[in-house]
Amino acid sequence: MACQACGAEVAQDVRFCPKCGMQVTVAPPPPPVYAAYPQQPMMPLMSRVRRHLQTLGVLWCVFGAYRIISGLIGMFVLRAVTMRGFGGNWPFEGHFGGPFGPPWMGALVPVVAAVTVLAAGLAFLVGYSLLTRRPWGRVVGIVVAILSLIKFPFGTALGIYTLWVLAPGLSGMEYEAIADRS
Repeated sequence: MACQACGAEVAQDVRFCPKCGMQVTVAPPPPPVYAAYPQQPMMPLMSRVRRHLQTLGVLWCVFGAYRIISGLIGMFVLRAVTMRGFGGNWPFEGHFGGPFGPPWMGALVPVVAAVTVLAAGLAFLVGYSLLTRRPWGRVVGIVVAILSLIKFPFGTALGIYTLWVLAPGLSGMEYEAIADRS
């Protein structure tokens, strides 16, 4: 070790320099040098629309299938309620103008079928347009989401989720940026 004042060699355990008499201070050891951690790659920030678009598209396709299944069940029940010619004495026979209901209820089957096909077709159209990133998909999705709000509970939940993702103004710019222009 060396004296800081005169530079003379000083033993390790000596507190004063034998040549000049100055107090020898032991320099603190240098701080340990740690290898720098490698920089973690930054995950690219995805916009809110991009994060939720795939999920929305799939949910709209599932909702379309749900609409078809529920419409078929509704048509089956309506047809069973209004069917004539069962024979025998059914419990509701004689009430409401027929075995199970008024005769005009049989005419509702084609109406239920048309509403089912239209609603399921719109749901599939929204699902397709969002999954394939069509430029018109956002507008169609917002319109159909508003219409589906009355189909409680699944249509309401999906409509609210769709409006939350696609309706804000900033979402329009984000959707334009990722829309497939081909």
